[in-house]
Amino acid sequence: MVALIVILFPPLLIAFLLVMERVEEPLRRPTSQREVEDFLGSATQGEVSTLAHSGIRRAMSRWRTRRQGRGRTTPRPVLTERVTESGEGARRAE
Repeated sequence: MVALIVILFPPLLIAFLLVMERVEEPLRRPTSQREVEDFLGSATQGEVSTLAHSGIRRAMSRWRTRRQGRGRTTPRPVLTERVTESGEGARRAE
């Protein structure tokens, strides 16, 4: 049993360190001036409250998450009728 622990501990430790590096990478990245300007121009009341209570890093994280989610949830317009050059589609709609 001890031999198994001795064999498995180094690879598990390396795997843990690699995962933690991926988690910490966004936290080390500095916030650019353009992102701060965009944040101040489009922040919601909740995001401003987060800025006041938790600081810029947490507020920017919340803002980025909202902006990423907004891009994915925007529905595409649905075309219900095909309009031809002669205007047949416009006549059928009347």
